Amino acid sequence: MLYPLKFKPIFKHRIWGGTRLKDLYGKDFDPLPNCAESWELSGVNENLSVVENGFLAGNNISELIEIYMGDLVGDKVFEKYGTEFPLLIKLIDTNSFLSIQVHPDDVYARKHHNTAGKTEMWVVLAAEPDAEIITGFNRDVDKETYLDHLSNKTLKEILNVEKAQKGDVYYIPAGRIHAIGSGITLLEIQQTSDVTYRVYDWDRKDENGEYRQLHTDQALEVLDFKKHDHYKSHYEPEENKFVELVKTPFFTTRMMEFTEEREIDYAFVDSFVIYNCIEGNFMLNYPGGVEIVQAGNVVLLPAELNSITLTPQGKCKLVESYIS
Repeated sequence: MLYPLKFKPIFKHRIWGGTRLKDLYGKDFDPLPNCAESWELSGVNENLSVVENGFLAGNNISELIEIYMGDLVGDKVFEKYGTEFPLLIKLIDTNSFLSIQVHPDDVYARKHHNTAGKTEMWVVLAAEPDAEIITGFNRDVDKETYLDHLSNKTLKEILNVEKAQKGDVYYIPAGRIHAIGSGITLLEIQQTSDVTYRVYDWDRKDENGEYRQLHTDQALEVLDFKKHDHYKSHYEPEENKFVELVKTPFFTTRMMEFTEEREIDYAFVDSFVIYNCIEGNFMLNYPGGVEIVQAGNVVLLPAELNSITLTPQGKCKLVESYIS
């Protein structure tokens, strides 16, 4: 029988990266000077996550899906996605602003990149005072106005800028302009895609003294120029119960803060389940064994594993993801 799977993180150095993933979660990304992104569970080609626990250690996620199919990911998920794992789970840490960017939807990405689009969401895990998040426009704009601000380097004036706080949740559908500011650590849950169109990169140069490539034309074709009423996802934490954060055609996410043992039955969903432990630690009891889960850990529950028990060591918080 399959069991809860842990994977080796894939660490990514970026020009804007920080070092807090080591301090917060003990991520050992040496010899990299920083760790901007820790890819905790990835089905992206050339970046396939590898199991680090149990008898399946050493196998990558695509190999496992090829062998176990619906037992691992769920019958409906396997029918739709085949051996490609459909979600990419990252921990992100910033020491300066990311580029202002946008991602294409499935239709555009399939046509131009032969890959899925990129809809994502963020859960802010830590934020320094006055840290900012950019998401969407602060007014309806047209292409001419947008390009005028872009050429004049005043783009931020027409963007929605919010102060980031621990616990904030943001849904970033494909087409929404966005950027993560300096001093933020967050959990990112997204479609399996690595397609990003940089709109503006603050006129900075990389380690080689070169400007990073911008994708002005592609961004223009996929941007949503409308102002939306709300950019932050509202939720009310309820102790010892899951509360919904974001529900999309690509993933459903819920959060639970718990101090009591919880028995959970996943017979209601034909999908794998991912746990991101973001605070505390707990024992994950399943038929056949126990897995210790600590803050910063990601665990994949195979679809065939319906009944589990979570036993917290004090107060814990986890984010759950699955395909509904």
